[in-house]
Amino acid sequence: MKRVNKNPDTDLGTRSDPDNGSNYDNVLRDPVAQYGFEFNSMRMMGLAVVTLMLVSVLFSVSVVLRDPPDDGVWEANEAKSFEVKSRKVFSAEEDSFQSAEVPKELLGGLLSAEFDKKSCLSRYQSAFYRKELSRKPSSYLISRLRSYEALHQRCGPYTKSYNKTLQKLKSGNQPESSDCNYLVWISFSGLGNRILTLASAFLYALLTNRVLLVDPGVDMVDLFCEPFPEVSWFLPSDFPLKNQFDSFDQISPHCYGRLLKNNNTMNSNGSSRSFVYLHLVHDYDDHDKLFFCDEDQSFLQKVPWLIMKTDNYYIPSLFLIPSFEQELSNLFPNKDSVFHFLGRYLFHPTNPVWGLITRYYDAYLARADERIGIQIRVFDTGVGPFQYVLDQILACTLKENLLPKVDKEKAIIRQSGNQTSKAVILTSLSSGYFEKMRDVYWEYPTVTGEVIGIYQPSQERYQQTEKHTHNRKAWAEMYLLSLTDVLVTSSWSTFGYVAQSLGGLRPWILYKPENHTAPDPPCHRAMSMEPCFHAPPFYDCKAKRGIDTGVLVPHVRHCEDMSWGLKLVDHQDEL
Repeated sequence: MKRVNKNPDTDLGTRSDPDNGSNYDNVLRDPVAQYGFEFNSMRMMGLAVVTLMLVSVLFSVSVVLRDPPDDGVWEANEAKSFEVKSRKVFSAEEDSFQSAEVPKELLGGLLSAEFDKKSCLSRYQSAFYRKELSRKPSSYLISRLRSYEALHQRCGPYTKSYNKTLQKLKSGNQPESSDCNYLVWISFSGLGNRILTLASAFLYALLTNRVLLVDPGVDMVDLFCEPFPEVSWFLPSDFPLKNQFDSFDQISPHCYGRLLKNNNTMNSNGSSRSFVYLHLVHDYDDHDKLFFCDEDQSFLQKVPWLIMKTDNYYIPSLFLIPSFEQELSNLFPNKDSVFHFLGRYLFHPTNPVWGLITRYYDAYLARADERIGIQIRVFDTGVGPFQYVLDQILACTLKENLLPKVDKEKAIIRQSGNQTSKAVILTSLSSGYFEKMRDVYWEYPTVTGEVIGIYQPSQERYQQTEKHTHNRKAWAEMYLLSLTDVLVTSSWSTFGYVAQSLGGLRPWILYKPENHTAPDPPCHRAMSMEPCFHAPPFYDCKAKRGIDTGVLVPHVRHCEDMSWGLKLVDHQDEL
């Protein structure tokens, strides 16, 4: 049922009540008295019509009072009603969903059904905004996710096992063997980096049978729903090492690279350490990078608490660790869909962010025949917008036939048959590129007769990593880009990586400009939807020498946008 809005022109107070007023008598009785019995049928019909009108009005009022309309399109209020591509409408007040309305992905696939539906609307409604998955998760991945959820319920925060292991950490005593070991992820860097690194940490926890605990930082709780049933994934605020997170770096006494450098991985009494800090930030050194060697993984397996700080999507290098190879192959038969599945499993916008997403989508994107996303990240330190960036975007979208050319000679071009439309959502810190592209398609008709709408949700001017509203909008925009049919992204941008992988899209990547000049060609198609690992190790752990890790296996190659980076591809595809 569509939502009923209040009508300010309707004066409900002027309607008369047939049960306690005389106005109906004046309307219905006087004509009968004047004209007699022959109008009895008319009188009965009038009574029926008035009764139906009254019932309709009362029903409308009850709906309006129960569910008032939103005040704006882009406000961070919890959206109570969404009209989606399937033309179904869901209410936040519904206690249950009909079986036909629950996405199959939820019932038999990636996601557990053991959640309160109201607490995270996006978990249940997102599938109706997306195309069906082009690839299905393996049955083994689904089984391992359910097994992990059971482990998390048994060992997560404030459980008996957690409290016991935590006491050992606090006391500094020699850790006993436990079936509950932990990986603590430190909230670090910008939002795009955090999403990518959190997915990396989860996969590592899955491979090593650890429980992932997430440092909430300043806004993680505000942005993401809980992904696991029953027990939170957020690290409790009273965790004893929490006040040291900001100071952890390469020279910290418990840093694994430093311990290796000093040949000091064991305690003085020969026992294993109760915790180790893993420094996997872009500035890590050769000793830190030994994390990606089998021998070092054997040692780390004995440490109950691993504390990790990273700004890298390091999953491609996990595929080069021999002891993980078979498990990863079972989990992901298609190697280029790792983040696509992990991202769909882990990252569900909270209700306020979901409101931002759905209100914008319904207002500007839902009715278009095709949706195109353009993500712009400019690394130039000058003040934009830059003409060479605009030239590059237009050259790419026109060359690849993503957008039509315009005719500057004609005022109007009519398309034969039904007129088609394309909605372009453009994300950038600057409003300049949006304004210039909007003016192009406003001032001139397209040669194809297509209608082109250009939209930009926000213009924040500069990145504000620690600001709540900024990150809400950033997460909403990444998600909106992932809902498009075609995507253009900027080189090196983790913002674009998240959007393409969540959406299952192989984007056109804009080459990084040099010397303030638009590159020629302006863009190229990505090999896969996977993100790029920007700072991988180049080391052969067995031979103990340097090696090009981008040529060792068919499914790990160098990135298109960063020649030294690594990314996963599916070598079975014809790319």
